[in-house]
Amino acid sequence: MDKMRLDKWLWAARFYKTRSLAAEEVGKGRVQVNGQSVKPAKDIAVGDLIALSKETPAQQVRVVALSQVRGPAPAARLLYEETPESLAAREQAAEMRRLAPEPAWDQKAGRPTKRDRRLLSRLTG
Repeated sequence: MDKMRLDKWLWAARFYKTRSLAAEEVGKGRVQVNGQSVKPAKDIAVGDLIALSKETPAQQVRVVALSQVRGPAPAARLLYEETPESLAAREQAAEMRRLAPEPAWDQKAGRPTKRDRRLLSRLTG
């Protein structure tokens, strides 16, 4: 087996829970093979570079092996290797999320009271 359908490989590699979800994402253009938008039936081979826009930033993986069956997660992890650039971008994004301030901290006083709303409406006219 030297080639297989893209949607089937994405399902076997556990990027998507079902083949129909994988095919839908490929059809929407969220998956690229070697820098090109493709259809779900595109044949992929070992060595192809796949870009997945499933999360931010996009994940880039290189196909290492092909499998017709969906196995356990450790076995699925052996089907691909993530590129160093993709790993660095994901680690940087995780660090930025970790260092970002909590949005709820800006709301120290809570909702404005009736008195505050009246004052605001007087100021804005």
